[in-house]
Amino acid sequence: MKKRVLQLATVMLVGGMVFPAISRASEDEIQKKIDKLTQEVEELKNSLKNTKTKSLGNWLTIGGDYRFRYDYLKGETKPFTDVSATFAKAQNSMQQGYFSAVAAGDTAQAQFWAGNIAGMTAFSQQMTAVKTFSQAQAFLGANQQMLGGLSNFAVQVPAYEPENKSLYTNRFGIDLHAKATENVTVNARLAMYKVFGSQNDSSVASEGNAPYFADRVGVFDGTIGHVPSNSYLDVDRAYATLANIADQPLWFSVGRRPSTNGAPSNLKLNNERPGNGGTPSLLVDYAFDGMTIGYAPDIDALPGAYAKICYGRGFESGYEYTSGNSLEDTDMVGIAVIPIDTDPLRIWLQWNRGINIFDFPTMDSTYFGNTAPKTNLGDIDWYGAGFMSTLKKVGPGNLNIFSDFALSETHPNDNVSSQAGFQGLMTGGFFDPEAPTDKTGWAVSAGLRYDLPTKTKLGLEYNHGSKNWITFAPAADDMWTSKVGTRGNVYEAYVIQELNLKPVSSYFSKVFFRLGYQYYDFEYTGSNNWVGAPVEIGDVNGQMMLMAPVKEAHNLYATFEVKF
Repeated sequence: MKKRVLQLATVMLVGGMVFPAISRASEDEIQKKIDKLTQEVEELKNSLKNTKTKSLGNWLTIGGDYRFRYDYLKGETKPFTDVSATFAKAQNSMQQGYFSAVAAGDTAQAQFWAGNIAGMTAFSQQMTAVKTFSQAQAFLGANQQMLGGLSNFAVQVPAYEPENKSLYTNRFGIDLHAKATENVTVNARLAMYKVFGSQNDSSVASEGNAPYFADRVGVFDGTIGHVPSNSYLDVDRAYATLANIADQPLWFSVGRRPSTNGAPSNLKLNNERPGNGGTPSLLVDYAFDGMTIGYAPDIDALPGAYAKICYGRGFESGYEYTSGNSLEDTDMVGIAVIPIDTDPLRIWLQWNRGINIFDFPTMDSTYFGNTAPKTNLGDIDWYGAGFMSTLKKVGPGNLNIFSDFALSETHPNDNVSSQAGFQGLMTGGFFDPEAPTDKTGWAVSAGLRYDLPTKTKLGLEYNHGSKNWITFAPAADDMWTSKVGTRGNVYEAYVIQELNLKPVSSYFSKVFFRLGYQYYDFEYTGSNNWVGAPVEIGDVNGQMMLMAPVKEAHNLYATFEVKF
C-alpha cells in the first residue's frame, strides 16, 4: 500500500514538472502562429489596398454612345452641265464611233475617231500638267477647237428634286480615359458610323449622281467616324496629356485631337459641355492630328480662364523632290483665348490659319473615284468670337443661349487645280480661271435651348454665311452638308426628350429621343468648298460644274440615343 502511494506521488511530482513545460511550449508555438497569421493578414490588407488603388475603376474609365438615326431628305437643284459626265460621254462616244467604224470596214471614219481619241488623250495629259493661272490661260487659248468639240458632248442636267424618304444610320462609339501616371492621361475614342444596308458613303454623297457638297463627296482623314461610311471601328481620337508641368497650371497634349463637336454644338447634340480641349464649331469641326500647349492661370476676375496654342497637320505630303513641283504639307495653327469658362457663362476668342491648303483630299469617292491632293492653293485666316450662357430658373426651366461670329480671309497663290478645271482658292469657274485675289467672308450663328424639369429640351438655331464664307468643318453632324459652312441661311428646330431612368454605368449616362428639322436656303454655290468662286444661285443656269448646285434643302430627322 505504501509502495502504491509512493508511486502515485512520484507520478504526480513528475507530472507537475513536465506538464507546465509542455504547456509553456504549446503557448510559445501558438503565439508564433498567431504572430505569423497577424503578419499575413496585414500583408493581405496591403495587397488588397494596392489592388484597389490599381483597380480598373481607378485608372481606366470606359464610356461610349450608341445612336440610331432616321433622316428624310429632300432638295431642289438648279440646271447645270455635269463636267464628269460630259468627259465620260465624250470618251465613250469616241470609242464607240471608232469600234463601229472598224466593224463596218469604214477606214476613213475609223481614222477620224482614232484622231479624236488621240487628241482627247493629249488634251487630258496637257490639262493635268497645268499648275498656274498663266499656264491655264495659255492652255485654254491653245485648245479652243477641242473645247468647242467637247461642248457637243455636254451632259446638261435640268433642275430636279433629289429625295431620300428613309435614310437609316447606326453610330457607335467607345470612349477610354486612362490615368497612366500622376500627371499623364491618355484619352481615346473609337467610332463606327454607317448607313443601313451599305458599306460605303454613296448614300450620303449622291447615290451615283453628281454629288451636292464637297464635304460629303467622300470620307477622308478629317471626317472618318463623323460621316457615314462603313462598319469598321476607326480611331476617332487618341491623345496623351501631360499636366501640371513644373508644378504650374500648364499642360501639353499631343495626338489625334478632340477638335470635333465643339461649343456650342454640344447643346443640340445633348453632350456635356466640352472641356479645354475643344474648338469653336463655327470655325473647326475636323479630326486633326496635332498638339496643344495650354495655360490656365488662377485669376479671380476671370474664373476658369485659359489660353492655348494649337497645331495640326491636315495633309502629309511625303518626301520632297528636286523638280520643284512637290506638294507642301497642309498645316493648321491656332490661338484660343477663353477669358471666362463657368457654368453660367463661357466666352471664347479664336484665330486659326490654314497653311498650304490642298485642292482635293485623299479619298475614295463613289462618283469621282480615287482622289488626292495635286497642288497647294494658298492660305486661309479665320477669326472668331462667341459666348454661351445658361440662365437658371427662367420660368419653370433653364435657358441656354449662344451666339458666334467669324471671319474668313483667303490668300490664294498663283496655283490652280487641274482636277477642278483650273479653279483656285475661292477663285474661278470650271475652264474659267481667275487671277488670284483675297476674298473675305463672314458668318454668324445663334440659338437657344430651353430645358424643362420634365427632361424635355426645346431648341432653335440659325446661322448665315456670306458669299465668300468658308470654314473648316466637314465633320459636323449634319447629313446634307455642314450647316455652319452654308453660304446662305439655315434654320433648325429640335426637341429632345430624355427618359427618366436611373444611371447605372456612369453619372452622365442618359437615354433620349431627338426630333428635328433643318431648312437650308442657299444663296450661293460652293458651300463648304474652298475650290472655285461662288456663283449666286439665281445666276446658275447650265454652267459647267463638278457638283450639282442646290437651291434649297430640307432634312427631317429623328434619333434614339444612349450615352453610357
